[in-house]
Amino acid sequence: AEKKAVAVSAGQVKELRERSGAGILDSKKALAECDGDMDKAMEWLKKKGMAKADKKAGNLSVEGAIASYIHFNNKIGVLVEVNSETDFVAINAIFKEFASDVAMQIAANPSVVCVTTDEVPADVKE
Repeated sequence: AEKKAVAVSAGQVKELRERSGAGILDSKKALAECDGDMDKAMEWLKKKGMAKADKKAGNLSVEGAIASYIHFNNKIGVLVEVNSETDFVAINAIFKEFASDVAMQIAANPSVVCVTTDEVPADVKE
């Protein structure tokens, strides 16, 4: 029982791409797999995206950036390490700026009580 090929229009692919942010080929394949049903194609793409996320779940984040923030009065200081999977990401200016922003946000938030997951109280983890 061979599956009958479904004609997918460029307009359908464009609409699905706008809704999902997926690439052209993925959008076209999703629509073909789901007989042109836009909602089913969205679900198909979501499942495919989750599969990609599951594959990455075991990857180690061994690269990264270290950023610091020292308040002008020298009474608050933060040193933060933000990890990434690749050095390509770690050396990116946007990533470095993100790490600096994280350090500043930690310094700006007086209610920070934990720095590592080990310090999080058991009742909060639940």
